[in-house]
Amino acid sequence: MKRILLLLADGFELLEAAAFTDVFGWADIDGEEKIELVSVGLRSPLKCTFGFSAIPDKVLHEVDLTEFDALAIPGGFDGAGFYEDAYSVEFSDVIQFFESQNKPIASVCVASLALGHAGVLKNRQATVYHQVGGKRKQQLEAFGARFVDKAVVADDGLISSTGPGTGVEVALQLLSDLTSEKNTSHIRQLMRLPKPSQQWSNQAQVA
Repeated sequence: MKRILLLLADGFELLEAAAFTDVFGWADIDGEEKIELVSVGLRSPLKCTFGFSAIPDKVLHEVDLTEFDALAIPGGFDGAGFYEDAYSVEFSDVIQFFESQNKPIASVCVASLALGHAGVLKNRQATVYHQVGGKRKQQLEAFGARFVDKAVVADDGLISSTGPGTGVEVALQLLSDLTSEKNTSHIRQLMRLPKPSQQWSNQAQVA
């Protein structure tokens, strides 16, 4: 069995978290091996970006990080308080642990900034939600990352992406890293998820 820790900050975006819960839920039922995804927050309940509330499976102090094979982190909104948790010592400690164990870490949208803040992106290729003016790009680069303006970027076990619409592809990439490409293709087909074109994958967010 593979176990994934879904690390949730207050103010996380529900769609980005749902990409992991659905992909790994389907994979647990119909994939080549059992998979357990455990949602974890610094507290409970958590508030989501657009007014929803969520109750994580566990609070951080209740879990043993050594029991997990990978880490997944959805992004969120500044106005909803996302960075208060994402830039906290507790959040960084979790990220640094998985990096020290050479275990895969997947982030969606601005969650890559939490990776950068934890110090794991130095001289690594990564991406982030990129707008005209480049605020988030500049923040990512300030953490030492080499910014790549593509939908999903993978660099030696670290996955980052550019926005909520990339969440499913990030989850599928993590599934492939943990199991196999064959298993991932099977789950993609069962979920009727189209494979993105190269144009979609390589299209820059800012022309």
